[in-house]
Amino acid sequence: MMELKEIQQLLQRYFKGESTEAEETKLATYFGSGNVAEEVAEYAEFFGGVSELSNVADDSRIEDDVMNFILENEHREKTKYRSMWKMVTGIAASIIIVLGGFLFYQEQQKPFEDSFENPDEALAYATKTLSFVSGKYNKGLAQFSQFDKLRKANNPVKKSTAPIVEFYKGIERLGESEQSQSQFSDADSL
Repeated sequence: MMELKEIQQLLQRYFKGESTEAEETKLATYFGSGNVAEEVAEYAEFFGGVSELSNVADDSRIEDDVMNFILENEHREKTKYRSMWKMVTGIAASIIIVLGGFLFYQEQQKPFEDSFENPDEALAYATKTLSFVSGKYNKGLAQFSQFDKLRKANNPVKKSTAPIVEFYKGIERLGESEQSQSQFSDADSL
């Protein structure tokens, strides 16, 4: 029979996760014997449950049961999140539609208001705005003049693809002439 001190040391090692299989077997045998000291009697039920579980763990069906349980719970969670996602997106879409309809209705109810009281003032402002835009546009076009080098470099590519382009243009002309002939024949039949 093992001493109480040795059992307590083995228990400490066991709960720290430092025990070996042989030490764990000693503990299971000790607590399974029924002759347990009162100081460690509280652990008898624990080790009885552990030994019972180790016997059940050898059963191959438990793995299948655990795996089925895990997969079933995962499926439930995914289904729950999908249905919640559908509900949230549906509510968001409904709010957007209602808000958009409200804003559209509100905008339709406003009468058109002219920005200027005096037509000459409006003309002066429009002229000023158009000259500003024109200046920016011309400034942008000036920068495109540097692309002349790129256009010249592209000429050999254009020459090599010219027969293909002409072929497609011929097909387009042929299609257009067939359409015009069918229009004339439709007109003749009327």
